[in-house]
Amino acid sequence: MGGHHHHHHVDPDAGDARVALAVGVNLFLTVAQIAGGLVSGSVALIADAVHNLSDAISLGIAFFARRIARRPSDAAMTFGYGRAELVAALINYTTLVVIGLYLVYEAVLRLIDPPGVEGWIVVAVAGVALVVDLVTALLTYRLSQESVNIRAAFLHNLADALGSVAVIVAGTLILLYDWRLVDPLVTLGIAGYILWMAIAEIGPVIRILMLGSPPGIAAGEVIATMEAVPGVEGVHHLHLWQMSERRVSLEAHMVVSESDWPAAAEIKNRVKARLAEAHGIGHVTLDIETAGNGCPHPSRIGDGS
Repeated sequence: MGGHHHHHHVDPDAGDARVALAVGVNLFLTVAQIAGGLVSGSVALIADAVHNLSDAISLGIAFFARRIARRPSDAAMTFGYGRAELVAALINYTTLVVIGLYLVYEAVLRLIDPPGVEGWIVVAVAGVALVVDLVTALLTYRLSQESVNIRAAFLHNLADALGSVAVIVAGTLILLYDWRLVDPLVTLGIAGYILWMAIAEIGPVIRILMLGSPPGIAAGEVIATMEAVPGVEGVHHLHLWQMSERRVSLEAHMVVSESDWPAAAEIKNRVKARLAEAHGIGHVTLDIETAGNGCPHPSRIGDGS
């Protein structure tokens, strides 16, 4: 139970209210930016608007995923609904990759044929965008420390804030020097950052959804910890995975000697306590065997299939 206390720093309903407010603010900004981009002819501004729309969508997905994830386990979902947040994060990061690639395409077209851009509109709208991005980031920052799902939405916003700064610089350069190439060049910069960030963050989410072992826990070390407990002769068929961002689960077959069989339950409890203490693994399922009645050809990790 000790591993869960930090989930309640932010009251769930208060957290939901913050995320809902952030969605509303970003939808308002998207409309303003698209209008500004169309009037001024700035693809960088429209790029920022498309990204802001993705912010609103990502925050909306995060909002509903948070609510679903809190539902208790039932007969249909015996592990509970916590992974809804991971699915939401995967959707959000995938969307970011698609947006980044689209922006690269748009920017290259503009580099080939740079159009005229009304710099003052770009600067004004991007200035409003920067304020909204910072407000949204403040609304979601604390929640992002506790949830990969909210962190995906928070990183959308962080990229937006940087994008807004870049657009302001581009608009200023257009105003001062009529340097039209700066608009698609800034768009390429925003796109590059979005792609780099999304690809870096999507890996850990996929790893959890694929039932990968936690990156900070080596399976070999876990086996060594278990076999160091007196009475444990061996461990095989070890499965180690993350149920969610912070819940690590383990199941394994554990061999005890014939002479220690009467104390098997006590040995199992000692192993569980040691796993929680050494590796923070709180959900442990152990199948106890003796060397005589165990698996004929066991593999140390996994089921060997």
